[in-house]
Amino acid sequence: MSDITEKKRKHDNDSVSKKEKKVKKDKKEKRDKKEKKEKKEKKDKKDTKEKKEKKEESNEESVDIIETPIEEINAFLKENEITIENGDNLNIQPIINFKSLSNYNINSKISKCLNKFDKPSPIQASAWPYLFKGHDIIGVAETGSGKTLGFGVPAINHIVKSNNKKLQVLVVSPTRELATQIYDNLKELTDSTSLNCVCVYGGVPKDQQRKDIAKSQCVIATPGRLVDFINEGSINLNDVDYLVLDEADRMLEKGFEEDIKLIIKSVKNERQTLMFTATWPKEVRELANGFMKNPIKVNVGNRDELTANKRITQYVEVIDPYDKEKRLIQLLNQYQSKNKDDKILIFALYKKEASRIERSLKYKGFEVAALHGDLSQIQRQQALDSFKKGECNLLLATDVAARGLDIPNVKVVINLTFPLTIEDYVHRIGRTGRAGKTGIAHTLFTEHEKHLAGALGNVLRGADQEVPDELLKFGSHTKKKEHGAYGAFFKNVDMSKKAKKITFD
Repeated sequence: MSDITEKKRKHDNDSVSKKEKKVKKDKKEKRDKKEKKEKKEKKDKKDTKEKKEKKEESNEESVDIIETPIEEINAFLKENEITIENGDNLNIQPIINFKSLSNYNINSKISKCLNKFDKPSPIQASAWPYLFKGHDIIGVAETGSGKTLGFGVPAINHIVKSNNKKLQVLVVSPTRELATQIYDNLKELTDSTSLNCVCVYGGVPKDQQRKDIAKSQCVIATPGRLVDFINEGSINLNDVDYLVLDEADRMLEKGFEEDIKLIIKSVKNERQTLMFTATWPKEVRELANGFMKNPIKVNVGNRDELTANKRITQYVEVIDPYDKEKRLIQLLNQYQSKNKDDKILIFALYKKEASRIERSLKYKGFEVAALHGDLSQIQRQQALDSFKKGECNLLLATDVAARGLDIPNVKVVINLTFPLTIEDYVHRIGRTGRAGKTGIAHTLFTEHEKHLAGALGNVLRGADQEVPDELLKFGSHTKKKEHGAYGAFFKNVDMSKKAKKITFD
């Protein structure tokens, strides 16, 4: 009996052992299966990631492939008088439609901000491909041609791609008004991408600007206030690798040159440098090249010779200086009688003249806003806002408003007093005829400016405008450029050569 019981117990134990082994085997198989599945998922994820990276790489490489027929590209370059220097061997073609932006891996949120435009402007179309590739650029194009987004879109995209929250982009502008205008354009891009930008300029308290700088990836600044912040240690430019000088010809003039050199020394050596301007005088080209590495020059229109926008109809009247104010009243009545909603911008030469004319116009019943150096920053901003919004359709300004300001729908520019240089004349009249529209520039010219008659005649002829006989009477000579220290007596000689000793018998 005991043998039977023992055999049964043994059998039962064997059965249990077999069951345990089976359970263990099943568990092991499940575990192996799970591990195998996890390994496969990891491998799939890795493969997907690699495929994505390869696709992105191939997309970046594919930008050099011409997607638009070469005939269409050539027609675009010819129609807009675009010349590109130093970019011949790169095989990069203009972006003549927004669809082509996808080849450059542009952030979709930035692309959405461009939906309000039909197509890129000529300066954007020709500069963007080089900027997205990281090249230094000198962009020369007429006023109102879209230069701000020309450098702004690649700038903000550069920050997004770097995934770096430090200050990386610095835009330097000569005037407070232009700086705030650039800020308005770039803020739309930074807001869409959850980045921060700040506008830094003088005439207002520093505290809030310091706070905003600390959390910003993009700074737009005037040279004076920026240098103040650099000297006091309130701003760190060590990580800035995208530097823009807007209105570069003015930024490299004698008054700004030392500030600009200090600013450039404060940013990274390994950087992308951009200079955008409407004119490119020979005097500043050499200096600019010293700040840049093998820059590509994108030229829209014949900008080496100083030319005005051909969509602006230019009228020049030679007049007695004492008759100017009376003629101004006649012109205001003439242009406002056509359409009272047309914006008219009047330029005076000095702030005292501007203040006097402002009082005189108000006394005669004209509603006029003023923009000159004797006003506070708040007053200047209020005047500009009032004019932009159409609350006041007359703006009287000195040349502080001539450079770069994008004031929508200015129909007429009146030069009450001619500026000191022909470059400033081109910038002044460039406040009208912007973004493809037409405009009128009416200039009162006196014998006091006769030394500029030849240069003015050249600008008029270059824009297919009529040159009045009265202007021709002053002659066609142009005033020789003077040296900053030696005036008109400066002689351009090689100062490194030693003087020869002459012995008289």
